[in-house]
Amino acid sequence: MTPAIGVNLLWCVPGQVGGSEEYLARQLSALDPDDVDLTLFALRGYAEAHPGLAARFPIVTAPTNGHRRPVRVAFEHTWLPARARERRLRLLHHAGGTMPRAQPVPGMLTVHDLQYLRYPEFFGRVKLAWLASAVPSSVARAVGVAVPSEFVKVTVVDAFAYPAERIVVVPHGVDPRPPVAPLPVAGRVIVYPAITHPHKNHVTLLRAVAALGPGYDDVLVVLLGGDGLAAGAVTAEIERLGLGGRVRRPGRVPDAERDAWYATATLLAFPSLYEGFGAPVLEAMSAGCPVVAADATALPDVAGGAAVLVEPADAEAWTVALRRLLDDGAERQRLAEAGRRRAAELSATASARALLGAYRLATGTP
Repeated sequence: MTPAIGVNLLWCVPGQVGGSEEYLARQLSALDPDDVDLTLFALRGYAEAHPGLAARFPIVTAPTNGHRRPVRVAFEHTWLPARARERRLRLLHHAGGTMPRAQPVPGMLTVHDLQYLRYPEFFGRVKLAWLASAVPSSVARAVGVAVPSEFVKVTVVDAFAYPAERIVVVPHGVDPRPPVAPLPVAGRVIVYPAITHPHKNHVTLLRAVAALGPGYDDVLVVLLGGDGLAAGAVTAEIERLGLGGRVRRPGRVPDAERDAWYATATLLAFPSLYEGFGAPVLEAMSAGCPVVAADATALPDVAGGAAVLVEPADAEAWTVALRRLLDDGAERQRLAEAGRRRAAELSATASARALLGAYRLATGTP
């Protein structure tokens, strides 16, 4: 049993932060309460959004929904330190990528990615300035750092000269779910689950599909995920390419519906320019859905040889790769089987085990 540890989830407005919310919820839910003395500090609505997690560990709810960021930050600097002192915590795990300066106990930090260093043009001026100040300071003060991939570990060491031996890779994990019936959709389906942020690179996928040519008019592109900063550009590109009748945008959907799309899809395309991990690739592989992914950042390591990799910005290469998989059922079957094997290596249990190792390292517990 580790000493008393708190997890700062005040950064997590349920349903609004994307994959990092699911990443933490899955690995925390897989922890054994007999192995770790854990208390979660979260916003209103978090326990209701994650009832399984609430059943395993106590959740102390802040008296705010966190929709206004200044209020959320104020609670991190005032309400959270007071709660940490009350519970005599030995460690406070700040799981959202930054750490408040008011620190009553040692802090461990999860760094999901350092995209702002690679693609600063994808961030507003105010947010970029805040990240440039808060992230290096947070890393410097952390007694330990957790990252989702070796790629992020290397970037943290290179960017901040943080000791590699204090960084623990805690990969995303997903356990096999019961088979899901496909949706009643005619034709072949390419699914891409990603919020429409610029780095997700939806435009390259749309251009690749538009260039497929004769014989591919039955191909439907399904874009799952909420609207991000590039939502308008995606809409404009769909109209420019004349793909209005061949693109469906269900938005953010429940897990069961997402899994049904994986079961329906001919393949998953994931052309993202930058990923600290790329959880949808793992989810699709676990569901037996063949994957074509960007040959960039963490994605090759996550795929582990079980996906077709394509230069992310090369629309012509994407067209070639999509044609190949759309036409080759044997190759799709090979990738589906390889993907399931790879996904089995990245279970939620393995993710929780790695997180427990990070806690023990940060607290000096054997």
